[in-house]
Amino acid sequence: MHVYPYLNFNDGRAEAALNFYREALNGEIAILMRYADAPKDVPSMGDIDPNWIMHARLAFGANALMISDTDRPASPSQQISLSINLDGDTATAEKVFAALSQGGQVTLPLHKTFWNALFGCFSDKFGVSWMINCQL
Repeated sequence: MHVYPYLNFNDGRAEAALNFYREALNGEIAILMRYADAPKDVPSMGDIDPNWIMHARLAFGANALMISDTDRPASPSQQISLSINLDGDTATAEKVFAALSQGGQVTLPLHKTFWNALFGCFSDKFGVSWMINCQL
């Protein structure tokens, strides 16, 4: 059993987010379905742009992010942060922190902590909160 975060974006921003995360996490787009790809016999999904992403799955390592566009009002939640945990790979921690935080807002720079780790927090340019934790 696995739990994967599912990120919903407004205003057709899912594709930009998907490509940003793919590059920052060195991931692979495993699934990409647009609303136009839905079978014709499926009930109407409203007035949604057919080019928007209905469902995407980004795979990176043993992880995945699910991503879609929605016409429902949504705002980034401060109750949830995505956490990337690395064992001893400080170079990768620094690279991922720099890539994902680009254009966002760093709230706690990546630094050595009392629990013998590199740790940092930020919101990316899409407003999604992230934590990077690297055990040394």
